[in-house]
Amino acid sequence: MNIKRENALVFWLFLAPVILAFVVVIVVPFFLGAYYSFTNWTSSARADSTVRFIGLENYIGSFKDPAFTYSFGVTVVYTFLNVIFINFVAFSLALLVTSKIKLRKIYRVGFFLPNLIGGLILGYIWQFLFNNALPSLGAVIPFLSDLAQPDNFILGKPATAVIALVIVGTWQYAGYIMMIYIAAIENVPAELHEAAMIDGASPFQRLRAITLPMAAQAFTVTMFLTLVQSFKQFDVNVSLTSGGPSTMFQGKPILGTELLALNIYNTAFLSNNLSMGQARAVIFFLVLAVVSLIQVSINKSKELEL
Repeated sequence: MNIKRENALVFWLFLAPVILAFVVVIVVPFFLGAYYSFTNWTSSARADSTVRFIGLENYIGSFKDPAFTYSFGVTVVYTFLNVIFINFVAFSLALLVTSKIKLRKIYRVGFFLPNLIGGLILGYIWQFLFNNALPSLGAVIPFLSDLAQPDNFILGKPATAVIALVIVGTWQYAGYIMMIYIAAIENVPAELHEAAMIDGASPFQRLRAITLPMAAQAFTVTMFLTLVQSFKQFDVNVSLTSGGPSTMFQGKPILGTELLALNIYNTAFLSNNLSMGQARAVIFFLVLAVVSLIQVSINKSKELEL
């Protein structure tokens, strides 16, 4: 009995610093932020005497704000496209580098490298490519001549700017997701493929009947990771488009590619409305939590079907 108590004591002593850090850095700020979302707190109202409770005004005001509702919608569109493109490209790359192609290990490293580049730097690099490199290529290559036209400026229109964000997000994150798919594909027993080949199954049939069902758990993980990463996108959004270009929504000028994370930042720090930004952060958290739980439950049910 004493040994069990000693082991339990040692266990909690080793775990205590991690729990303390989690409580101080995550739990306490979360509940403080939730409290301040119901107040009129701003950066100029730091004294407790000037902070007063205003109920749901920040939440109601957020949903009445065209910039927030537009930002919410464009984030959903961006997330939907980003999840599809990242997983499609990542799974295709995983199939490529797990085949018998030469230099496949070098390709793995090359495809993974973009994930090591910081989002801010990555955004500035691709901004140069979209603004300078592609128009220059369009000026010398006939079938890309449309890129050299001023009215076809990629980052100058909200629709194409969102596509540009998806392209950059896919280029950065697909290599990381590819590694998860590689682990799942390589874990499929080779005997299953050999038996299918003896029975005359084509590569596509083996992919559909063997690889996809056996890698179902990997899809649950990768879909969750890409969903959360897409919803939380901030650094690339700041450096690539800064939320622009502007557009009209509900009769008001707003930023055309301002995703939710950037909208929360701009509301809190540029507009000096910390409580409103905090309310939007709480909404953001709740939506992301609900969507993630739904996605995981759907994927889990699909795993059982496969």
